[in-house]
Amino acid sequence: MLQLDATHDPARRSWIPGADGHPEFPIQNLPLGIFSPPGGEPRGGVAIGDAILDLRATLAEGLLTAEAARAAEAARGPDLNELFSLGEKPRRALRSRLSQLLSHDSSEVNKVERCLVQAAECTLHLPSRIGDYTDFYVGIHHATNIGKLFRPDNPLLPNYKYVPIGYHGRASSVVPSGRPVRRPTGQFKPSAEAAPIVGPAQRLDYELELGIWIGSGNELGEPITIENAAHHIAGYCLLNDWSARDIQAWEYQPLGPFLSKNFATTLSPWVVTPEALLPFRNAQQQRLPGDPLPLSYLLDKSDQEEGALDLELEVLLITPALKQKGLPPHRLAVSNTRHMYWTPSQMITHHTMGGCNLRAGDLFGSGTISASESDGFGSILEATKGGTDPVRLASGEERRFLEDGDEVVLRAHANRSGYASIGFGECRATILPAR
Repeated sequence: MLQLDATHDPARRSWIPGADGHPEFPIQNLPLGIFSPPGGEPRGGVAIGDAILDLRATLAEGLLTAEAARAAEAARGPDLNELFSLGEKPRRALRSRLSQLLSHDSSEVNKVERCLVQAAECTLHLPSRIGDYTDFYVGIHHATNIGKLFRPDNPLLPNYKYVPIGYHGRASSVVPSGRPVRRPTGQFKPSAEAAPIVGPAQRLDYELELGIWIGSGNELGEPITIENAAHHIAGYCLLNDWSARDIQAWEYQPLGPFLSKNFATTLSPWVVTPEALLPFRNAQQQRLPGDPLPLSYLLDKSDQEEGALDLELEVLLITPALKQKGLPPHRLAVSNTRHMYWTPSQMITHHTMGGCNLRAGDLFGSGTISASESDGFGSILEATKGGTDPVRLASGEERRFLEDGDEVVLRAHANRSGYASIGFGECRATILPAR
């Protein structure tokens, strides 16, 4: 694993107003993204406080050289695929140089100032041109809760603790935070009906997930080993894998979800790098007595000791009535990535063991990450026990599933004593009525 360096120093301060102690983007974070400045075209940038550092402008000012310049050149726009493909060395060099330029003792403040724009004036885009999207199912508490709805005596299928379960999703409908999501129409079968009906989904749900961006890929037929898998991760984001539960219940057998998932997946736009998250690495959770060890191709000492992440995850709901009455968002859940049964490296290794080739800019979803208790359930299906026990809001409303006009917000923060806290930015979207 990589080692901590000066970029992680909690005492490091920035000359950017508001960056020190920023809840999301202090100088210790420096996430990557694609943005459009006012009147400009999409290009690569780095979030710092409430501003964005334009990498194209930083290059033009002559502030970057060698590997840092190579990384910034690859991020000129309109996506980060080329930068992702370079691997970790240029990305680390860019982070190190930008940390120097943005530090309080920088000698290049006048030049760097010309490269900054206010984030509120910019449009944020998806960071990658996504070729393929794979959604996993590594949240064991979610898998158990969902299993209990259908198989109370045996909620987890026999393969769950041996295989990092996943399915291939639809990349074309992945959208950035802030874009509304339209309620899907599909085929589903109410219990009282003898045959399925067609109409707008009635049981619309969110899913709280961690997104994993793939950096350098592998050749077709050449698996990525567990020892090398972490080097193929370009960064992380938040992911809301919207789900139409009534459509899903009707269609998922025998091949799994289709229309119930492919209508939209929402991402937070900033890529939080593996380097930024080094202080928040964690040992993988110990398996319960009687659980099998991972099979040998999935088992690596270093990955088990520090291949997991300790990130607090949060789901908020904002309804039209809450807004109208001036009430705060309703917190639906607080969870943590420590509840992932498989590490990101194990997902990558399993995905490629048969020879599948990953490519720079591919996206993984972790699957819903629920905590063990009800205040940490990562979907409303779990929180309402399949719609039988509604969530009650301060506005007097109830929610069994999401309604038109509801807005769901996902947040993530990394906190650890002795280090500066960092965040991911928001992953949010409002539900529009079906057409």
